[in-house]
Amino acid sequence: MGEPEEIRRAKLAEDIESLDRPYCPKSKGRFNNTDHRTELNGVEQLIVRRGQPFTINLHLRSGEYQPGGSALDLTVETGNCPSDQYGTRASFGLIDQIDTSRWSAAVTSPPGDMVSLSICSPPDAPIGRWRLTLGQGGLVEFVLLYNPWCTGDVVYMDSEEKLTEYVLAQDGIIYRGSWKYLIPTPWNFGQFEDGILEACLRILEMNPKCLRNPGKDASGRKNPIYVSRVLSAMVNCNDDKGVLLGRWTDDYDGGVSPLSWKGSVEILRNWDTNACQPVRFGQCWVFAAVACSVSRALGIPCRVVTNYNSAHDTNSNLVIERYVDENGQLVQKSKDMIWNYHCWVENWMTRPDLKPGYDGWQAMDPTPQEKSEGVYCCGPIPLKAIKEGELTYKYDAPFVFAEVNADVHTFMKREDGSTEKIISSVQVGLKISTKSVGSDRREDITHLYKYPEGSDEEREAFTKANHQNKLLKQQTNAGLLIAIKVSAEMKKGCDFDVFAVVMNNTPNGKKCRLVFGSRAVSYNGILGENCGFKDLLNVELAPGEEKRVPLRMNYSKYAENLTEDNLIRLAALLLDYGTREAYLAVRNVVLENPEIKVRILGEPKENRKLVAEITLQNPLPVPLQNCCFTVEGSNLTGGQIITEKLNSTVEPGQDAKVKIYFTPTHSGQRKLVVDFDSNKLGHVKGYRNVIIGK
Repeated sequence: MGEPEEIRRAKLAEDIESLDRPYCPKSKGRFNNTDHRTELNGVEQLIVRRGQPFTINLHLRSGEYQPGGSALDLTVETGNCPSDQYGTRASFGLIDQIDTSRWSAAVTSPPGDMVSLSICSPPDAPIGRWRLTLGQGGLVEFVLLYNPWCTGDVVYMDSEEKLTEYVLAQDGIIYRGSWKYLIPTPWNFGQFEDGILEACLRILEMNPKCLRNPGKDASGRKNPIYVSRVLSAMVNCNDDKGVLLGRWTDDYDGGVSPLSWKGSVEILRNWDTNACQPVRFGQCWVFAAVACSVSRALGIPCRVVTNYNSAHDTNSNLVIERYVDENGQLVQKSKDMIWNYHCWVENWMTRPDLKPGYDGWQAMDPTPQEKSEGVYCCGPIPLKAIKEGELTYKYDAPFVFAEVNADVHTFMKREDGSTEKIISSVQVGLKISTKSVGSDRREDITHLYKYPEGSDEEREAFTKANHQNKLLKQQTNAGLLIAIKVSAEMKKGCDFDVFAVVMNNTPNGKKCRLVFGSRAVSYNGILGENCGFKDLLNVELAPGEEKRVPLRMNYSKYAENLTEDNLIRLAALLLDYGTREAYLAVRNVVLENPEIKVRILGEPKENRKLVAEITLQNPLPVPLQNCCFTVEGSNLTGGQIITEKLNSTVEPGQDAKVKIYFTPTHSGQRKLVVDFDSNKLGHVKGYRNVIIGK
């Protein structure tokens, strides 16, 4: 007569002499972490993806394991308050074959003294730190991530090329500048660098929802909608122990300029190692880049996007009201603003909480702008909901819709206190951009947010969104036209001309006043000091005549007024003495930084020291002092930032040149990201793609 079942179970648990270290048991000849595409995290811990089996090897004392003759109880738990009801705890035994729809385990090895145990989680299991107990036989700790390679996971993406870009790529391009002059800026996401996954998990554990109700929060992590919303709140520190503190002035005391960052690694490490104190300081592209690093680390496909002429609508009326004085310069009377550009992220997932058709990319914005459900966060909201004008869909559709669709009304505030509307053509939501899959080219994704202007579909979306201002807007053929034209090259350090072009389309002669001014401006629309001004009281225009009025921009005048954004706001105001109508043209120009040249010396191979020769020519008419190059790159610089300072002054036209040594640790294409800083020329960015051989 055979032994009772419970005795056989106890015997197998007691028979386990040892476990292979959980990160290195081989599955079909490969490491678990390699099978689960987490090997770049290293081999110090077991990191697996949900809905996909992993293997543990058990070494038995008896050497007598027989299929069907032994059993084993397994228990998995996550969080501080594990519960079967919340899906944060499960108990299960051995079955003949793995069931990928639930927690299951099966023996995959032949009889002998070593048992290969294949274990699988369901594709909707909560992500995070898990503990696996093998009866009395041992404990295995592992990290479970989302699995966009698994068809049953709600973050599933069916393109290997896109998965390589949106989950595995550790570097990328973020677009800054202006819609007329887009600046591709390199960024080191570094989601697989040492300690970064730990920091990402700590972000989840420090979020207020987890601190209030850890059991419910751990269960919520099965849902990427919930996790994206948590990340949107936790990347900023406005309501919690979040990662970054924002600062939109030139005062960076107690921290560093947002432009000094080259990647997310230093930011996340600083936060994690300094008791979750916020890192100082961030602006929109930094918030977005850090959110992208965390999303990719957790397994959610993610990309950073930039919206040019981005509206910040504070009162939800889909109208941005701007006031100018009689010189055409902005007067800050309204909290509504138009940012030169604004960055957020898109996360990829299905939306079972909405009606069919709204799966795919979801906009999520971690920059603290307006509160959502009492917290500074925004999204996720399907791009399709924005495009279709579905403003009742979760989350925060009205705010994102306004960012890309708001109408702009401009008023002149006269000295006597009166205001009048002026004719001005300003569009928001232009050239929405992200890095292309598999290359450094820009992909324009405006069509994912908006229908073509003037189309029937656009009108239908505006009707749904109750966007009456856009629906009622009529194209008026103004009698006078004004525009701003610029020189072909506007390099920082040079003098150059900009032009106000005025044209009389009426059959009558016109007598006008033209005010043409320029001021430094930050990327989020905050005005600085005057960089040049011209006031012409008597501009006469014959019927059909066009005049071109230059304004000289001198380095000696703009140099000390520029912000780090290198932006100058040009405003040309034309006043018709006859009709008293006012016409305004506004344009932001970006002054071009010099190019950083990077030359790689030697053959790039794994674990072989390389030299990068880095050069920048001083374009300014003044010497540069305190010159410093900093360099980083995932799997290139050992997870560290390399700094090289120049002891000498760099005269006008001379080169600042350094050599930097580094040793790549993994094969494949990587970005070496470079920042140059000095007393007069700050935070110039550059990069070089390096293909590392095995």
